Amino acid sequence: MSETLNKLLDVEELDRNLFRSRHHVENYRKILFGGQVLGQALTAASRTVESRLPHSLHAYFLRPGSSELPVIYEVDPIRDGGSFTTRRVVAKQRGRAIFNMSASFQIKEAGFDHQTDMPNGEIPAPESLKNTQQLALEAGLVSPQYDQRRYMIDFRPVDPHSYFAAEIHEPKCKFWLRAEGGMSDDPMEHRAALCYASDMGLLGTSLQPHHTSLFDPHLMPASIDHAMWFHRDFRMDQWLLYVTDSPSASGARGYTRGQIFTRDGLLVASTAQEGLIRKIKH
Repeated sequence: MSETLNKLLDVEELDRNLFRSRHHVENYRKILFGGQVLGQALTAASRTVESRLPHSLHAYFLRPGSSELPVIYEVDPIRDGGSFTTRRVVAKQRGRAIFNMSASFQIKEAGFDHQTDMPNGEIPAPESLKNTQQLALEAGLVSPQYDQRRYMIDFRPVDPHSYFAAEIHEPKCKFWLRAEGGMSDDPMEHRAALCYASDMGLLGTSLQPHHTSLFDPHLMPASIDHAMWFHRDFRMDQWLLYVTDSPSASGARGYTRGQIFTRDGLLVASTAQEGLIRKIKH
């Protein structure tokens, strides 16, 4: 993993099954980025598991976290089975739970194999697209909230107007993404990095049928829950296509699904998320 991203997702072991974050994504609002907590929690859980990789996780964001304080991760070793291992992680700040997650790990096994196809139609190569930092600068969005470099992910929308604009679009998106910098061959690092990056782009997709975006100052967006399934091995330092759609928004919540493909069409992971999309009342 790139040195900076490795530092971000790494956790310090304080005691058996007890870990603490070392670094945070810079945030002008001083609020923790949800993907960071997802990636660090998965890293903490993996430190208590041997010879198997995560295949799924289900998480809830309970309270806003502060980017100015360390996060304590308490890992509960619920079950160690012959094929599957289950871990529960609770993240805390100031003694209060801000996040919890259940993650399942599995030994490597052979079995049935099929997948859905990558979307039809011509998809521009990532090298031909601009990343979100370039798009923000071109749009004159230069305040700290638009500084995408702090995430350490090269994120390139196939349709750049769908990311920053408040125009009405069909609730479907495609993004190319990869980690900035080199990574090791440890598959756990790649899964933690994709877990981190998977929180990007989902909530914004649920806003596309409406005259707003994640960057609307009158909007209160926040992840509520997040689920992820890892289907096959991949490298996060190579381009991945993130295909998202939002079947529903109601009750101030937006629901979005995602599928993640390698450049040659291999489906490596799927996601689902519901998030708060509430207009701030004045």
